[in-house]
Amino acid sequence: MRTWRMMAGMGLAVALAAGCHSNTNMVDKGAFKNAIDNYLVEQQVCLFTTSIKFPAQADTNNDQQTMGFDALTDAGLLVRTPEEKKRFLIGSRQVNDYDLSPKGRTLWTPEQTEPGYGNFCFGSPKVTSIDNYAAIDSTGNTYSVNYQYAVNLPDWAKTQEMNTAFPSVNLWSAPRAATASLEKGETGWTVDHVTAFVPIRPLMAEMIVRRQPSTRTL
Repeated sequence: MRTWRMMAGMGLAVALAAGCHSNTNMVDKGAFKNAIDNYLVEQQVCLFTTSIKFPAQADTNNDQQTMGFDALTDAGLLVRTPEEKKRFLIGSRQVNDYDLSPKGRTLWTPEQTEPGYGNFCFGSPKVTSIDNYAAIDSTGNTYSVNYQYAVNLPDWAKTQEMNTAFPSVNLWSAPRAATASLEKGETGWTVDHVTAFVPIRPLMAEMIVRRQPSTRTL
């Protein structure tokens, strides 16, 4: 009898373990991560709030005009040329002309709808962790997923000058919380919508998430 009870107990433990293992595998966190990354890859995190045009000119006596351009110059993305701009009857003033450097041209993201305009973009956010998730409906085909995401900043965006001129840059490199609604279809999990944290706007420019045209099926 003792032997039977022991075997029965072992059988019950195995059954419970198998059941828990099966429930855990019903939802694949890796699949959630891939689905959200596929959604985020179609977005670009960029430097300026709106597209800008180069060459550009700034008054050397106006730090708010020159600070951002000088930081990009120090990062190697712009070329700065001092110039004296004459003004009728009232003398002249010193200005700086800024244009894209050879390195800057390789990193420049042109605006498709406005020739000559563009932006410097850092890339797309990526999921750093899946924190928790819960089914939204009884079918198990719709989930709310809480996750962390961040942007892997390029080296040119990590300089002290860039951090001073554009304080929001570092906000993107630190993981932040967001929530996504995911639906399961024939081809797997896809993102229905995302609620995400938006960084604080700095003095001169802010980071923006710009959705890029795509033919991909989410």
